[in-house]
Amino acid sequence: MIPAIDSYSWHRAFGQHYPGLEEPSPAMTLEAMIGVATRLGARGLAVESCFFPQADTAWAARAGDLLAEADLAPVWAWGHPRGLNSGRDSHALDDLIRHLDIARALGADVMRICAGGRATRPSSWEEHRTMLLPMLREAAGAAEQAGVTLALENHIDLLTPEIVELMEEVASPALGICLDTANQLRLFEDPLDAARAMAPWVRTTHVKDIVAWKGDPKTFAFWPSVPAGTGLVPLAEILALLDAQGYRGLLALEIDYLKPGSASDETDALAQGLAWLATQPWLSGSATG
Repeated sequence: MIPAIDSYSWHRAFGQHYPGLEEPSPAMTLEAMIGVATRLGARGLAVESCFFPQADTAWAARAGDLLAEADLAPVWAWGHPRGLNSGRDSHALDDLIRHLDIARALGADVMRICAGGRATRPSSWEEHRTMLLPMLREAAGAAEQAGVTLALENHIDLLTPEIVELMEEVASPALGICLDTANQLRLFEDPLDAARAMAPWVRTTHVKDIVAWKGDPKTFAFWPSVPAGTGLVPLAEILALLDAQGYRGLLALEIDYLKPGSASDETDALAQGLAWLATQPWLSGSATG
């Protein structure tokens, strides 16, 4: 498994802070981000497409060269924040399929996708399922032709049985899961049970730790991120489970809304998280994978 960073961790530097919860931070370029990731000791980087709206295959080829020079294994991440709008947005599906060539140009054989988010989830699973399945089947078919594996994130829009059902129904080698280790806790599910159920389909990860803080537990603000290994998520057990499953992809640390006082900033939180990953015996035992 590959210790890595998801670039969403630096969302404040790319103009996507959460108003009322945090302030913007000084702007960061792709080159600077690669430099920081390398300095911290990461060996992979998941690059969020929402930060680079100018991305096309030429841009991605140049970015891929920079990642290769830094010896960072890439994942291309499409769809934050609304993805396919839970199956309602056919134009988003067209954009997803367009990004397959961008992923290939970047050198990524895995592309994270989002079906939707907390705000787009329909009240009825039957309605949600009916809208999503045709889109996911079409996307998986296009991905298989392109030689890219899609990884559908549990993006606070899908309960564990629901995302598993989608995997079983589509049943494509080109569609798997991007396991966010914390998001099912935000839906009041046991994160270890969720990871165990999703593990056979995991193709990339967001390694995230969170705590319960203050306010309404049904809100995003109640569950801020903290450095990996310091929160409520049983990360050691989850990642050991993935190791046993044979997963060898990115362990991409992600910080969304950083709990005030838990680290000096997101980069500090990532440094702490990478240091924690380095202490885990299952990581050193599978470092060649």
